[in-house]
Amino acid sequence: MSASSNGLCPLLRGTLFFVVASSVVLLASCDKPPEQAAAPPPPPVTVAQPTKRMVTDWDEFTGRFDAVEQVQIRARVTGFVTKVAFKDGAIVNVGDLLYEIDPRQYQAAAEQAQGQLADAKAKVELAQRELERATTLIRTQAISENIVDQRKQSLAAAEAATLQAEGALKRAELDVEFTKVTAPIAGRISRHLVTVGNLVQGSESGATLLTSIVSMNPIHVYFDMDESIYQRNSRLWFEGTRPSSRDTPNPVQIIMAGETKPSRAGKVDFLDNRLDVGTGTLRGRALVDNDDLSILPGQFARVRVLGSAPYEALLLPDAAIGTDQSRKIVYVVKDDDLVEAKPVTLGALDDGLRVIKQGLRPEDRIIIDGLQRARVGAKVAPHAAKVGDAKP
Repeated sequence: MSASSNGLCPLLRGTLFFVVASSVVLLASCDKPPEQAAAPPPPPVTVAQPTKRMVTDWDEFTGRFDAVEQVQIRARVTGFVTKVAFKDGAIVNVGDLLYEIDPRQYQAAAEQAQGQLADAKAKVELAQRELERATTLIRTQAISENIVDQRKQSLAAAEAATLQAEGALKRAELDVEFTKVTAPIAGRISRHLVTVGNLVQGSESGATLLTSIVSMNPIHVYFDMDESIYQRNSRLWFEGTRPSSRDTPNPVQIIMAGETKPSRAGKVDFLDNRLDVGTGTLRGRALVDNDDLSILPGQFARVRVLGSAPYEALLLPDAAIGTDQSRKIVYVVKDDDLVEAKPVTLGALDDGLRVIKQGLRPEDRIIIDGLQRARVGAKVAPHAAKVGDAKP
């Protein structure tokens, strides 16, 4: 027992020594203060000064295109259709043949009227000769004056009958002409509503509709402006900074559906004489070139109308503009590279850049890239660039 006790004692003493030493080391390491972490460098951002240039404000409205001229083609005589001479949806010119109506009954009526006119002219000649003979005989008192008066009256009646016969012939010839239905305007024609063999009516109260034509070039676009814009434009006109569209063809820009930039131009040619009491808007109209005939009446587009005279403004990309609740702000890097937020008043887009009406100075350095790394009051590492270098 004593021998085994003597053998275990050195082992226990060694173990106790190791535990005590480890505890001392551990306590010593806990008392040592931790090393300070290195501060991160300021985040890099791209800054640029706002662009300064002359701009013009434009008011934008929703517009609808409509034809300058449009006409419904109706029958002017009654009869059976013998020919449809156009292709549905084609472009037609003034005078192009569209329909033919059986002309035979009208040609017969014209020949009859022509015969009646010839008969009336013959009676005029006879009455003239009889009057001349009576005038000669009255000089020798071979006949009474009463007979001469009768001959004058017969001549006048014959001349009146001639006028009536001429009118009847002209009417009959018009009916023959109306059997050929032609295009009164140039434009795009609709589909034919009556086929060959059908009877059409030419009465004024119930004339049969055959088709319709709308002019294509140029074309009108109608738009409605609200009362506040009208009042503002009137004020600018009184101040002499913007011409009135009533007496000046102010320019307009057209943005078609699916487009982001204006692709066509036109000029205002009409403003209505009163506001619509139901909507509080004023109807306006502009004339737009449609040389390629791609615009159809009834299409919609965005219409931009001149809203101011040219003025000098500061511009920034939309990507540089942030939102703070209801305010629009931009982040400005001060001389000490600290970030500051400035509220701004925005204007319209001009060639892809946003007009800043208030809140900026030309020398301000605006963060245009790296907004997510910038914090108000924090320092940044600015890298100078131009406004056009901003990422979309």
